[in-house]
Amino acid sequence: MKQDKQQESKQNKEQYAKVGDKKSPAILRFINRKWLNVWKGNPPGPVLLLIGLFVAFVMSVPILYVIWRSLSAGADSWMRLLGDRIPGLLWNTLSLTGAVTFSAVLIGVSLAWIVVRTDLPGKKVWQWMMALPLVIPPYVGAVTYIIVFGPSGWARDLWQEITWLNNLFGGYPVNIYSFWGVFTVLTLFTYPYVFLIASASLRKMNRNFEEVARSQGMTTSQIFFKVNLPLLRPAIGAGAILISLYVLSDFGAIAMLRYVTFTAAIYYQRAGFDIPSASVLSLVLIVLTIIILWIEARTRRKNKYYQTSNTYKEPDTLSLGKWKPLAVLYVAGVFTVAVILPISVLIYWTVIGATAGTIDARFFGFAWNSIKVSGLAAILCMVLATPIIYLKSRHPSAISTVIDKLSYAGYALPGVIVALGMVFIFNNHIPALYNTFYMIAIAFVVRFLPQAMQSGEASLSLVSPRMDEAARSLGYPAWKVMIKVIIPTILPGILAGGALVFVSSIKELPATLMLRPPGFDTLAVRVYYEASEALYHQAAPGALLIVLVSIIPLHYLLRKY
Repeated sequence: MKQDKQQESKQNKEQYAKVGDKKSPAILRFINRKWLNVWKGNPPGPVLLLIGLFVAFVMSVPILYVIWRSLSAGADSWMRLLGDRIPGLLWNTLSLTGAVTFSAVLIGVSLAWIVVRTDLPGKKVWQWMMALPLVIPPYVGAVTYIIVFGPSGWARDLWQEITWLNNLFGGYPVNIYSFWGVFTVLTLFTYPYVFLIASASLRKMNRNFEEVARSQGMTTSQIFFKVNLPLLRPAIGAGAILISLYVLSDFGAIAMLRYVTFTAAIYYQRAGFDIPSASVLSLVLIVLTIIILWIEARTRRKNKYYQTSNTYKEPDTLSLGKWKPLAVLYVAGVFTVAVILPISVLIYWTVIGATAGTIDARFFGFAWNSIKVSGLAAILCMVLATPIIYLKSRHPSAISTVIDKLSYAGYALPGVIVALGMVFIFNNHIPALYNTFYMIAIAFVVRFLPQAMQSGEASLSLVSPRMDEAARSLGYPAWKVMIKVIIPTILPGILAGGALVFVSSIKELPATLMLRPPGFDTLAVRVYYEASEALYHQAAPGALLIVLVSIIPLHYLLRKY
C-alpha cells in the first residue's frame, strides 16, 4: 500500500510540474510546491476538496454561533447567570454525570465479567439480553417509570392497599421527580455502553497473564484487580466517556422527570426567546464537554496497558460455585428493571390505546413525519460521509485531518446547541428553509454524520488504493472513480451507517422540539407531550414503535462488538 501511494504521489508531482515549470511565474511555482507538500504529493480534486470544506463549515456552525452569541451577550447577562444560575446548574449537571457514569460503569463491568468469564447458565442468551436496554431511549424509560413509580403510579396504589406498609413506613416514600429518579433511569439505560465494550475486551484477553499471576500465588479476586482490571482500562474509559457525554446532552429523561441541568435550562431559555442567556449556558456546556474529553485523553496517555505475549490463549471460564444463584439473581434483576418492566408497561398501554382507537390516521401521520425527516437525514449523511472518508483515506494531510475532526463536532454537542445554531443560520441567512422539516433533517446531519462516517470508513479501509489507480489508468477522473468503483465496493458499510443515522434521528427529541415547524409532530415529540399530560395510552404506541425500530442499531453493535 505504501508503494501504491508513492507511485500515485510521483504521478501527481509530474502532473503539477507542468504547471510549475520555469515558464510559470515564481509565485505560482512556490504555491504549487507548497500545495504539493501539504498533501504529500497527492492533492485531491477541487470538487472533492470543496465538498469536504463545505461539510466541515456546516458542522462547525453550532460551535461558532454559540461562541459568537455568548461573547456578545453582554456583561449583565454573564454576571446574572454566574451569580444565580450557572453554579446551581454546574452542580446538578456534574453530580448527575459523575453518579450515573460511576454506577453505569460498575454495573456494565460486573455484568460483562459474569456473562463472559463465568459459567453462568445461558450465558450466550444473556450476552444479547443485557444489551437490550440500548433499544429503549431514556425518555421512553422515564415515561414507563413515571407510570409505575410516579405519584399516581401502580407502585403507589399497591403501597396504599397494603396496610402494614403504611403503618410501618408511613406514606408512599418514592419520589420519581428527583435526582435519584433521573439517576436511576439514566443508569439503567446507559450501562450497555460499558457492557458491550468491556465484553469485547474480556473475550480477547490473553490467559497467559492470568496463569503467570496464579503461579505467583494470587487469588482470583487479586488477579481481577491487578491483571484484568488494568487491561480493561481502555474499554472502561471508552464506555465512560460515551456515558458522560450522553448524560451531559440528555434532555428527554431529564425534562420528563423535572430535573434541571444545562440542556434543560438552555431549552427553556430558548423557549422564552432569551437567546443570549441560552448561548452563554451553551458555551459553558461546550467547555464542560471539552474538559471531559481532555481528561479522558490525558488519563489514557498516562495509563497504557498492552498485551505483549507472542502466544494467545482464550481466557478460562471460571466456576461460580456457591455464588451461581446470586449471580443469576443479579443478572435477571437488572434485566427485569431495565427491559421487562418498561416493555411490559408500553405493551399494556399500547393495547389500551389500540382499543381506544389511538392508532389512527393521526398516529400514522406522526410516524410518516418521523420516517420522512429521518430518512432524509440518513440519505444526506450517506451522501456527505462518502467524500469525507475518501478524502481522509486517500489524501491524508493537515487539511483533511481538520475537516475530519470538524465533521465530528456535532456528535459531541447536545441537540439543543445544534438546534440553536440551526435557528441562527436559517433565520438570518436561509429564510426560505426556516420553519420547514428540512431544517430538522440538516440538524440531524450535524448530530449524526459521524455514525455514517465510522461505518463507511471501516469498509473503505478494506479497499486497496490499487483499485483507484486501475480505474484512473483507464482514463476515469477522480469523481467517476468514486461513483463507479469505490461506492459500489463500500456500499454495505454506507447503508449500515445510514441505518444508524435513521434510527438515531427517529429517537432525537430536543432538536426536533426546537426546530419543528407549526403542526409538524414526530413520534418522539408526541411521546414527550402526551406523556407530560399523562395521556399514556396515546404516548405508548409511539414509544413502543421507536423501541422496535431501535433494534436495528443494536444488531449492528452486537455484530461489531
